[in-house]
Amino acid sequence: MRTSQLRAVFFDLDGTLADTAPDLGGALNRLLQEEGRSPLPMDQLRPYVSGGARALLRTGFGITPEDDGYPDLQRRFLDLYARHICVDTRLFDGMDDVLATLENKGILWGIITNKVERFTRDVVAGLGLAERAASVISGDSAPRPKPAPDPLLMAADLAGLAPETCLYVGDDLRDIQAGKAAGMGTVTAAWGYLGESPDLDTWQADHICRHPQDLLSLI
Repeated sequence: MRTSQLRAVFFDLDGTLADTAPDLGGALNRLLQEEGRSPLPMDQLRPYVSGGARALLRTGFGITPEDDGYPDLQRRFLDLYARHICVDTRLFDGMDDVLATLENKGILWGIITNKVERFTRDVVAGLGLAERAASVISGDSAPRPKPAPDPLLMAADLAGLAPETCLYVGDDLRDIQAGKAAGMGTVTAAWGYLGESPDLDTWQADHICRHPQDLLSLI
């Protein structure tokens, strides 16, 4: 994609736009303590944050949705997170400059996340981005979440743009898969959590950026 063709940049939320690990990891550690277990170091939890409750509960408790105790632990985890949803969450360093540059250049930006809408809304508002984002698409906004292209195509359609004029930036393999399936340019956010498949070259994104401000070279 030539820079002159770029009309919008869409961002994943957790691990790409914002560092939500302190609050999500904090919710898991409070749940561990309620269960009489020791909290886990944040460095151990960070790679799994983009995987949401399922990945964090597997890391903390060795439990999966197929296990009998999973629904209760998931409910309690989400309740704890809801009560501390945007306490220590922050934009990654340099990201506000990136957003301001996009706005100054007249390039739209938005958020596409697998986080469900009730949590997405509170995080986006807590970060002061609700009035700035051109669109916010959550995990329950489209028929299928990422890695399906549905939420990305929805975001482009709402913006009145062809997908090929948009970039999608994410820190998880499924972000790149979704971007490619939607026909968007793709950028791996190497400053993020990177999930359980950190061999970034195998993701085959169009670009890998090590710091948010590296995105400025693409716009």
